[in-house]
Amino acid sequence: MSRTLVLNATYEPLGVVSERRALILVLNSRATMIEDSGVILHYVGGEITLPTVIKLNRYVRVPYRSAVPLSRRALFARDGGRCVYCSAPATSIDHVIPRSRGGGHVWENVVSACHRCNHAKADTPLKDLGWRMRSTPRAPVGAAWRVLGNGRADTAWLPYLEPFGVSEATA
Repeated sequence: MSRTLVLNATYEPLGVVSERRALILVLNSRATMIEDSGVILHYVGGEITLPTVIKLNRYVRVPYRSAVPLSRRALFARDGGRCVYCSAPATSIDHVIPRSRGGGHVWENVVSACHRCNHAKADTPLKDLGWRMRSTPRAPVGAAWRVLGNGRADTAWLPYLEPFGVSEATA
């Protein structure tokens, strides 16, 4: 079953739900379908198109915005699915300052890496190898990163995520 992007009444991304949950929200008049997936669901009384983007009819106040949780999916989304050392497709995560040398498991110390670079680096600091990273790792901010942390974004979601700092490369 596919997923549906849920937008607040102000078009701010809130999260991702199953198509079934999105359909229930639309049928109960709690949300409006913005984009459809093209998949038609047939039932006794007719047919309905399943949504891929919905907007809540009433504004939902999100009282506390916590930091984006560090996960493998969110990390690969932040780094564009590429190794930060050689730009090859990433297959693993690497701690810039190795954990064996006191490095923490935090956004600023974890990057995506290909197997070859991760194996070659092992627990050696970057300056000892003479390597450089393409970009400095930092914690992602914004509501859209909570969506990306759950997996790859659908291409239909991009117009709604771009104002919040998500480009086609990161999705």
